[in-house]
Amino acid sequence: MSRVHPTLRRTDDEEPATTADRPSIWTVWNKSSMGFHGTDGFSIYDSKGRLAFRVDNYSRKHKCFAGQLLLMDANGKALMALRPQILSMHDRWSGFKGEGGLDPKCSRTHVFSMKRRSILQGCDKAEVYMDSPNDPSPLPRFKTEGCFRRRDCKILDSNGEEVAQISHKKVNRSVTLGDDVFSLIIQPYTDAELIMAFLVIMDRIC
Repeated sequence: MSRVHPTLRRTDDEEPATTADRPSIWTVWNKSSMGFHGTDGFSIYDSKGRLAFRVDNYSRKHKCFAGQLLLMDANGKALMALRPQILSMHDRWSGFKGEGGLDPKCSRTHVFSMKRRSILQGCDKAEVYMDSPNDPSPLPRFKTEGCFRRRDCKILDSNGEEVAQISHKKVNRSVTLGDDVFSLIIQPYTDAELIMAFLVIMDRIC
């Protein structure tokens, strides 16, 4: 566990690297925080090693059978429901905000759609369309570049500016952790919750 958490040289009195005016640094573990047999998911830690986001009971089944996923905070509060579109050659997913967790009867607000940029199954690149009345543009608001499978990936905004970067997690100069643990850097003034949702969907698309 100590190797999974970020190893930043900070004192307890210093501000963590999650303030609005500097990049925030996260460690993503492709493992459920529940930690018992039969569970899968994501555990996402902040720069001080505190659990910040999680996805539990993450199914590796085909999306036709797996159903939607739930992004939660460290206490298990539902933040966003991630739902696959079954009949989609581009592996389209939608993100919804609202109370009620995975209950299909609860009211939710559609926030974004994310899909693979090509129908080719080997394609790692994806694009995101936001559902906003203030942004009627048909162009994607975000897109990915690089290879998520290899943990060498960036998320760019519509201007081509980098908003997040995914890379291998290094313990020190000579030791790099496996693909199930990786680093995530989010640029200032970027919604971390949205980036976490994108990351979970990217893992399913890839």
